[in-house]
Amino acid sequence: MLFSRRKNSSIEFLIVGLGNPGRKYEKTRHNAGFIAVDALSAKHGIRVDRVKWNALTGDGTINGHRCLLMKPQTYMNNSGEAVVQAMRFYKLQPEQVIVLLDDITLEPGVMRIRRKGSDGGQKGMRSIIQLCGSDQFPRIKLGVGKKPHPDYELADWVLSDFSANERKQLDSAVENAVDAVALMVEDKTDEAMNKFSR
Repeated sequence: MLFSRRKNSSIEFLIVGLGNPGRKYEKTRHNAGFIAVDALSAKHGIRVDRVKWNALTGDGTINGHRCLLMKPQTYMNNSGEAVVQAMRFYKLQPEQVIVLLDDITLEPGVMRIRRKGSDGGQKGMRSIIQLCGSDQFPRIKLGVGKKPHPDYELADWVLSDFSANERKQLDSAVENAVDAVALMVEDKTDEAMNKFSR
């Protein structure tokens, strides 16, 4: 097994938001995961400003559980590089890693929670699954909307900014994601799914 469990680990959960570093990407669809981690950071008073494992990190407590928040700085397609390093250091299982990511198959404002599964075409998730050798990662998918027409380049779409109305819808979903994470670290994923997935 790649990761052996460490008893009484200082970190119980790794919560990873996917996105691209740099100001020009801050408000883009592909950065929904970063936006969600920023909201978690604000809600729980966890500063995500330490550079470690090619990521911005910060640790703190969510509902009594020690969590490490992470925003990989490797660019989306190599997100797994940061995640696998942290998992090895803290000896975390995939089930202890919650990934927040954008999903183009869901409309803005829609949020879905999954216990595990394929990458669904999301390259950051693909990198995590490939490098860690498991698809057993709980994840929260944040809808960012589908391409406006079939000929539209996917890369251009996910790197485009939200409209004002879409951002308002995303922020609503992010608020739910923050509350869902608080339930998931308490082993209440079913409750989170029933309450927030739609």
